[in-house]
Amino acid sequence: MFFVWLRKYCMRFYEFTLRPIKPVPPLTPAQARIKGLKGAVERDKQQLRNEKERQRQQRDNESKRKEQQRKSNALKTFK
Repeated sequence: MFFVWLRKYCMRFYEFTLRPIKPVPPLTPAQARIKGLKGAVERDKQQLRNEKERQRQQRDNESKRKEQQRKSNALKTFK
């Protein structure tokens, strides 16, 4: 049973080597421009995510600093 399944659904070693690897043809100028623009969009999205994350971390750090300063001032008033 297993060997029937294996024969039917699994490739044999020689099947990997018989298939030639097809070269990718060069892009036309229009295709290259579209591909470049799509890449630019993805890079811009990632840069926007990174900047938002940086600003969020900066805001969190500032609020932590203020909270720490508030606690420090509260302790000074009791002394």
